[in-house]
Amino acid sequence: MNSDKTLELISKELESNSDTKQKNIIASELEGTAKIRLEVIQSLLEPCDRATYGERLRSGAQKLGISVRSVQRLFKKYQEQGITALVSTSRADKGNHRISEFWQDFILKTYKQGNKGSKRMSPKQVALRVQAHALEIGDDKPPSYKTVLRVIKPIQDKKKKSIRSPGWQGTTLSIKTRDGKDISINHSNQVWQCDHTRADILLVDRHGELIGRPWLTTVIDSYSRCVMGVNLGFDAPSSQVVALALRHAILPKKYGVEYKLHCDWGTFGLPEYLFTDGGKDFRSSHLEEIATQLGFVRKLRDRPSEGGIVERPFKTLNQSLFSTLPGYTGSNVQERPQDAEKNARLTLRDLERLIVRFIVDKYNQSAITGKDEQTRYQRWEAGLIKEPRIISERELDICLMKTARRTVQRAGHLQFENIVYRGEYLAGYAGEIVSVRYDPQDITTILVYRQEGSQEVFLTRAHALGLEAEQLSLDEAKANAKRLRKANTDVSNESMLREIVKRDADIEKKKTRKQRQKEEQNYKLKNSQQNVPEEIESIETEQDISEDIADVEVWDFEELQDEYGW
Repeated sequence: MNSDKTLELISKELESNSDTKQKNIIASELEGTAKIRLEVIQSLLEPCDRATYGERLRSGAQKLGISVRSVQRLFKKYQEQGITALVSTSRADKGNHRISEFWQDFILKTYKQGNKGSKRMSPKQVALRVQAHALEIGDDKPPSYKTVLRVIKPIQDKKKKSIRSPGWQGTTLSIKTRDGKDISINHSNQVWQCDHTRADILLVDRHGELIGRPWLTTVIDSYSRCVMGVNLGFDAPSSQVVALALRHAILPKKYGVEYKLHCDWGTFGLPEYLFTDGGKDFRSSHLEEIATQLGFVRKLRDRPSEGGIVERPFKTLNQSLFSTLPGYTGSNVQERPQDAEKNARLTLRDLERLIVRFIVDKYNQSAITGKDEQTRYQRWEAGLIKEPRIISERELDICLMKTARRTVQRAGHLQFENIVYRGEYLAGYAGEIVSVRYDPQDITTILVYRQEGSQEVFLTRAHALGLEAEQLSLDEAKANAKRLRKANTDVSNESMLREIVKRDADIEKKKTRKQRQKEEQNYKLKNSQQNVPEEIESIETEQDISEDIADVEVWDFEELQDEYGW
């Protein structure tokens, strides 16, 4: 049966059916979905075998976007009602409520008045007022609670669309991204958040000279509220600072006895999303490269109010830790103690140990207020859907800071921040330009890379000569170099080592500034009376220093372990 004959039959059917005439529907006027339905019906009307009929049913279901059973019902309806079955008819009163205009106005007015300003009224409370008013006016059939819900639903939907943050939906937290996506947070290591703040505490260098307030960067797991990692330093927020904080969060964390920890900082792994504000440090190409290489997705907050989870620990640290330490400045100028500068006596390393101890032993071991009895760390462990993958440090080298390039000198020496380094195999690259990556928390070991095409290839580790057993941060190295120059002392590995040896181990045993100055004077006097051999001159402008350094063979213990299977 062709299309023309089908339309002719339909037209005849319309003429003979008085109900259809009243509908005033003509086959040629069918549009959109009705036309597609007609095509499907036509294909089913044509004679065929059972297998072909089944194929036509499935094809029609696919065209209409409905199930095969729905197509069968449509065909049966067509056989009973004719062409009217192809047109979707809706009630004339669709969208209107089957209650009087008086009750509609009363319900809407009561709900709006009850939720004006700071007042709040639930739909159940509106229904109670409807029942009470019905008794007053003698109406024995007032609108039911379900009717009240239907009347106020458009207002609630409109309010829900304009809400800044989805927040908690029952027991599930939902966040809204700048691209309009709602992410429901259901497990640990799903969504991490990262942000910076300037710590409200003044720090000094090892010699008691005031430096200023450091920057603290934290990475928080949104599901458990665990602090996953931190970075503390004087560098302003940047993509490199974010990368260092991420590296700390991703890697398993181990600390020595000097941190005096009672618990382990057991969090590690990779997130699925990194949720941040729209600062340029979070929108940088560097962070995009890190996300691509490590396999997570960056998402920006829709509104500033979305950052409450990552900003809350800053307030806790201020109130519970920084406010108890010497050099605390307060959260604003009005609260700043007058003797904040005078009392400052903590170094960056001191504060880093205190922050780690506070996070590991207190913050991560406490419960989220008002949620449940689980600690943050217990919630993180229980919320894991699989065991986190341990990422190797080499995979995270992209997160380390990168400096200007350096030239490899004879015997495989390098100069960086006035310190001389030597690494295995570097002698074979004498005269070549290499790039250096490092962890600013400890620059006694640096990673050396060689550019090959568009990629950087890892060559070896280089160790600071004479400082292999020490720990020296980038800030300490710069401060030491500045102090040595001020004292007209050559900046070298030996002079740096003397500065490190004098470093106090714990803040409780720190001496006063006068005591430190007196010890420094005695130390200088003692050294001036001794016959000190000529030191290696090492300045930041590169020069050939290989002839002045003894030919010492350097072994990389970690590479020996890998090679010999120790």
